[in-house]
Amino acid sequence: MMGEQRREGALFLLGFILTIPVANWMIGHVGTVCTTEGPCVIPVGFGQMAPSGVLVVGAGLVLRDLVQRRLGLRAAFLAVLIGAALSALLAPPALVLASALAFLLGELLDLAVYTPLQRRNLVVAVLLSGLAGLVADSLAFLWVAFGSLDFLPGQVLGKAWMVLLALPLVAWLRQRDQRRGLQPA
Repeated sequence: MMGEQRREGALFLLGFILTIPVANWMIGHVGTVCTTEGPCVIPVGFGQMAPSGVLVVGAGLVLRDLVQRRLGLRAAFLAVLIGAALSALLAPPALVLASALAFLLGELLDLAVYTPLQRRNLVVAVLLSGLAGLVADSLAFLWVAFGSLDFLPGQVLGKAWMVLLALPLVAWLRQRDQRRGLQPA
């Protein structure tokens, strides 16, 4: 069982790390509207638009939690630092600082909220840490990248959709872990 937990953790870690280049690529290439001056945007509901990378960033917040569950706090913290460095390396030149700073702040806040709650209620921990992380990430990214919070409602909503969509998977993983007698790392 321990080998399975590590393999699953490695898959979550790979997924988490891949969210960075995918989100950065999407911002410049995927959207219903793309302009030369700004990000490609997509509709995220309720009349809101957001840079397309928000969907992947929202998934990344959940994947970081799952990395911590499988591989431990130290691995999750190291993954955040690696992710921030990758974000700085892979972001479009105009977005390097915004991307790295937003990633670091959002993921560290996610980690800080998730850690004390995870053993009591995993699903609530993922939800609350994801919400805290996505708000911090959105505020930092938009302000540093564009000097404006115009897309804030859409950013928050787009990331929140991904966190909410992941909750049934998280609940299933928790139940499966309990059946197998697996404990969080």
